[in-house]
Amino acid sequence: MLASISPVDVLLRGFPGIAEQEAREMSAAGQVCVYPAGTVLCHEDTLESVFYVLLEGCVQVTKRINASEVRPLKTLQPGDFFGEMALIHNAPRGASVTALTDVRVLELDKDDFHNLLQSSNILSLTMVREVSRRLRENDQMAIEDLRYKAQELAGAYQQLAEQEHARSQFLTTIAHELRTPLATASGFLQVIRSGMLKTDALNSALETVSRNLQDIISITNNILFLQEMDLILPEFRPVDMGKIVMQSVERLNGKTTAATVGVKVNIAPGLPETRGDVKSLERAVLAVLDNAVKFSHPCGEVRVDVVPDPGGVTVVVEDDGVGIPEEAVPFIFDRFFHIDKVGDRLFRGAGIGLSIARAVIEQHQGYINVKSQLGAGSTFTIHLPAV
Repeated sequence: MLASISPVDVLLRGFPGIAEQEAREMSAAGQVCVYPAGTVLCHEDTLESVFYVLLEGCVQVTKRINASEVRPLKTLQPGDFFGEMALIHNAPRGASVTALTDVRVLELDKDDFHNLLQSSNILSLTMVREVSRRLRENDQMAIEDLRYKAQELAGAYQQLAEQEHARSQFLTTIAHELRTPLATASGFLQVIRSGMLKTDALNSALETVSRNLQDIISITNNILFLQEMDLILPEFRPVDMGKIVMQSVERLNGKTTAATVGVKVNIAPGLPETRGDVKSLERAVLAVLDNAVKFSHPCGEVRVDVVPDPGGVTVVVEDDGVGIPEEAVPFIFDRFFHIDKVGDRLFRGAGIGLSIARAVIEQHQGYINVKSQLGAGSTFTIHLPAV
């Protein structure tokens, strides 16, 4: 409960230099009111006509910066006053004032406020000083806001520049990745049409054409999937990661690129279900498997373990291939990042598969990471939470 502190005593503290008689006249001209915590006394951008002196409690001054941000400016204590700027300038409130506690205030309407300013030099001087101080504060805040906006714009410009660079790199990479299999397929088709190839040679040429067309389809599907991820909501339901891994391995075995690399799968019993979109998870697992096969040595082996762990399911994909250069590991899941060469081996790729894998796994509230040693192989670990 608020105590009955004399308004005159508070006015003498809040307006140093005024005579006691002036404080009494000011108190008599106003009205003492009590408001509960949470009451908004001044509404920003609203034309109001009351001047306040805070007698007891505390209030907070805030200003709306944009549609989603309200910035606290200051907290006022007994003896502080507010609401004078709008009355002096005959303008809407420049900020909102809200009671943080139960408050007791002295209220003066616009006419009484102007009469007091005309009758008291000390009060007028105090107001001039306070208005000047608050104008300086507003100028400083405006400068800080401009500096902040300038930093935001600079950051946005940098981000756009980086996106444009990534887009340019992506288009160059995609053009190269599509042109190579298209040119190869086109060349073999011309030879086939000439009738020069027979039996085994013809079958080999057809196999090459088929493999290159599959590469084109794979790149195109990955690009379309990236686009769909931003537009289409996945269909989440309880799923068995063991089955998803097996289906992904079957799809991998159907690709000629996996013909010389074996894939060994171990699925532990008692796997908990996870909640996810089957097609998306298959694509993510297949991307990791495809990467492991691509970087394996000819006639090598990729090992896949699916095991339960506290809170979910873990899928471990391990190869004993060429490994990933240490400097490339932090970027291996970045979109459009790809490794062209490790040692004396060259690799093709658009840098899409592993970025899809990470995006899908994170969309399912899981995580994916990699450990790799150059020349010894890589281990990818996927964790997904249980239902």
